[in-house]
Amino acid sequence: MGTTESTARRCVIWFGQPSITEQSDLARSGWPVRVADTGIRGRIGVRPGDAVVVLADLRHGGDGVIEAMEQMFVEHPGLPWIALISQETTAHEPLAKRILHDCLDFFTSPIDMKRLQQALARVSEGQPSPALMTEPDMPGMVGRSPAMLAMRASLRKYAPVDLPVLITGETGTGKEIAASNLHRLSARAAGPFVAINCGALPSNLVQSELFGHERGAFTGANARRIGHLESASGGTVFLDEIGDLPLDAQTSLLRFLQEGTIERVGSSKPIRADVRVLAATHVDLEKAVAAGRFREDLYYRLNVLRLPMPPLRERDGDVVLLAQYFLDTFRGQHRSGPRAFSSTARRAMHQFAWPGNVRELLNKVQRAAVVADDALIGVADLDLPDGNRGNVDEEPAGLNQARVMAERDAIIACLRESRFNISECARRLRISRVTVYRLCKKHRLALDDLR
Repeated sequence: MGTTESTARRCVIWFGQPSITEQSDLARSGWPVRVADTGIRGRIGVRPGDAVVVLADLRHGGDGVIEAMEQMFVEHPGLPWIALISQETTAHEPLAKRILHDCLDFFTSPIDMKRLQQALARVSEGQPSPALMTEPDMPGMVGRSPAMLAMRASLRKYAPVDLPVLITGETGTGKEIAASNLHRLSARAAGPFVAINCGALPSNLVQSELFGHERGAFTGANARRIGHLESASGGTVFLDEIGDLPLDAQTSLLRFLQEGTIERVGSSKPIRADVRVLAATHVDLEKAVAAGRFREDLYYRLNVLRLPMPPLRERDGDVVLLAQYFLDTFRGQHRSGPRAFSSTARRAMHQFAWPGNVRELLNKVQRAAVVADDALIGVADLDLPDGNRGNVDEEPAGLNQARVMAERDAIIACLRESRFNISECARRLRISRVTVYRLCKKHRLALDDLR
């Protein structure tokens, strides 16, 4: 019978300069320390079945530590790691972003040894620090992949500008969460946030729902009704699935965006409404305009600022972060259930295509939290294909191969543009040096040959 994750021997591989007290404190807590010599680029052995966590001590400078770690991750690319950094390191934002992209937790000096011991147990099971999952002022925007970092940077830039934003992306990518954060970070945060699913509005009542109506405007209009746009005055309205809006309602919405006024059905009196409009769609509005289903002038009015939401398959490394975030949220609500995912479950999540994106992942994690019998969620609990078999049933081999080749071409192009300077390549791709080396190993790229 093989060694299980819960009974595996534990070990910390420390790159840097631990104090004697730090080593002895960790050893007493069941985490013996192996200090790696950063001046030697030889092989560092890891025994199969051991629970190993790499600790990168960057408190006294990072170049030697990072270079030595890169060699280890070429040999053992799946090891989790924690970063120890100084306040000076965190002040150097580009370096901090590259470091924090790959590690599962980080600590600034002086080190809280009790919290570090707790983090080692969590990280050895693949559970990242909650602090790395999301930014405090952007709830729900979980992830630290380059795609999510770029999206959050755009969101933060657009939020204070009182202009329309068109949020695009596949179903389930979190467009409404992005809209709510645009509102939360804007000067309108104290006002109402009104979300409307345009596709769910009855076609004969769209005008009334959006703009309101006067008493007697039509059969059944027994009293005046305030529409969604008017009720959101002083705040933000989010029009989800804007592509489903009928043409007559598109005309009224265009007039509002141009003049800042609305007219209730059954009235010719314009009413001023101070509302910022955010819109979202999963359809190609350019094609809808060409087909005559969407007004071109309205499209240009809405498409002042554009925020694309990346699909989950393009968010490298975010799947497990999101899954753990959803699981922690579930446990907080129900105070029971599994606490983490097995290594095979994490591998299966990485290899699955997630056609339903974040919403599909949320549904699978919640189901798994209910049906799992063990402390760790397995592949069967998630109803996923075995991680060792890949994703044959969910994604055509040709499409998967195309993505692999696109990733390979991108890393080669960036290496050549940066003249094979690994640090410069990492900065351009907004990833860590360790990740650059991992991608080179994944795609069997020999740097010496490429040079």
